[in-house]
Amino acid sequence: MTHPPLAMPRLLAARNAVYVVFTASGISFASWASRIPDAKARLDLSAGQLGVVLLFASAGSILGLPVAGRIVHRLGAARTCSIALSFVAVGLAITGLGTDLIGKSWLVSAGLFVLGLGMGVCDVAMNLEGAEVERLLGHSIMPRFHAAFSGGTVVAALVGAGMAALAVPVWLHLWLAAAGMLACALIAPRPFLPRSLEDEATAREEAAHGIPAQVPRSAWTEPRTLLMGLVILVAAFTEGTANDWVSVAFVEGYGLPTWAGVLAFATFLGFMTIGRVLGTGLLDRYGRVPVLRIMLAVALVGSVLVVFGTPTLAYAGAALWGLGVSLGFPVGMSAAADDPERAHARVSVVATIGYVAFIAGPPLIGFLGDHYGVLRALLAVGTLILVAYVALPAVREPQAQSDRRVERTPRG
Repeated sequence: MTHPPLAMPRLLAARNAVYVVFTASGISFASWASRIPDAKARLDLSAGQLGVVLLFASAGSILGLPVAGRIVHRLGAARTCSIALSFVAVGLAITGLGTDLIGKSWLVSAGLFVLGLGMGVCDVAMNLEGAEVERLLGHSIMPRFHAAFSGGTVVAALVGAGMAALAVPVWLHLWLAAAGMLACALIAPRPFLPRSLEDEATAREEAAHGIPAQVPRSAWTEPRTLLMGLVILVAAFTEGTANDWVSVAFVEGYGLPTWAGVLAFATFLGFMTIGRVLGTGLLDRYGRVPVLRIMLAVALVGSVLVVFGTPTLAYAGAALWGLGVSLGFPVGMSAAADDPERAHARVSVVATIGYVAFIAGPPLIGFLGDHYGVLRALLAVGTLILVAYVALPAVREPQAQSDRRVERTPRG
């Protein structure tokens, strides 16, 4: 049964709801990330110990990702996002309790695990909803959804810098953020696409889970899907390393106050947001692969400036790093959803591969930070960016989309 065409006002309402959920997800993450230097100091953690604590957020996400596609299929994207954001709120509350009021790293780890679990499930659900909205609109919009995420992180990071400067307790900051997430969970996803339309788009996922008689091969056996996953893994590592460690690196590497380190984090996030807002036009005009090649080179230069520059150059490097890494994750997600019939399976696979970076990243940078300092440990970013160039052709647009792009490009 084919669902009748969706009225444009209804489609735009779904689009706006996706924007809100992406923004809320960004706010929840950066509310914690902006207080990482304070949490490190309050819990008296070394770089390596902090890396282990941060690992629990990634572990929660990894556990949620493989089942997220099935949850969306059973409950719909709206209910899935509501439940996931509720988990995020609980995780933030526990993390704040463990940081300040009880002062136990194990409780912070538990809170981050719940936070990561909620964010992992929400990540898949909101990206699947965003991909379906993008398909129905007929033009690139996924980077702008991720720009909403980045915009949320910028706002939360700036608020976090102010909270740190005013010495506001971490628990109070995170509990306020948790209350906001709970309100968002109850309201924001309601205008998502109708469940009947989702069922039409997601019924194909039944094949990916072995329900029909003829079972297609697993997305884990598709070389192109795995290469897309590699691109997302590098993007996630490059972005996640900055999220977790840039503020600490500026504080410990350059001897800056905590608020100045968080400001560097906000600089990174601000320029990542700019890249995602402007990137949709570049992608439609020039294509995914050429744009990503240039953007990743910019990220490489920025990461080197952060490590080897003066404080002023390091801030410029944070801006370039954020700008350069801005399109990797959303483009990888769009590429995984190019074929609607395989979108759920492939998005789950590439998201899971990408989140391996969040598992490996915190302890890797923490281990290197214990031996060489957190600032020098950031050199690992540049190494992985070079690896991504091998896999970039995998995210190329389907031929039909590529032909339309060429037709729109003015000829000289």
